[in-house]
Amino acid sequence: MKTWKLVAGILSIILSVFVFFQSVLVGTANTMSANGEVGGSAGVFVSIFMLAGGIVSIVVRNSQKNGGNIAVVILFLLASFLGIGLAGSFSDLNVWAGWCLINAVLAIISIFKQNKGVQQ
Repeated sequence: MKTWKLVAGILSIILSVFVFFQSVLVGTANTMSANGEVGGSAGVFVSIFMLAGGIVSIVVRNSQKNGGNIAVVILFLLASFLGIGLAGSFSDLNVWAGWCLINAVLAIISIFKQNKGVQQ
């Protein structure tokens, strides 16, 4: 799981930059068209949570305690719930939210595998 945490962290950091710029453009388009959607603003928050989750994932990859993994789960779940709940017509945000949900599920699996290894 250490390799997954490193790879997922690096990919999340890289993708968060892409999501940020894409969300800013969508937010600008939403404002200019006055359609009342908040997908662009939600995407900015998704990118921030994705960036934070990626950084924490890299930092805690060698940790023997569960605190860091729990933080990763919380950050990626927040990002996925925001993305899925507020995407609106910004359908790409559902893809990024799905990536965050996959990372959250894998972090939960990592917690259980780590606890299982400690008990043995």
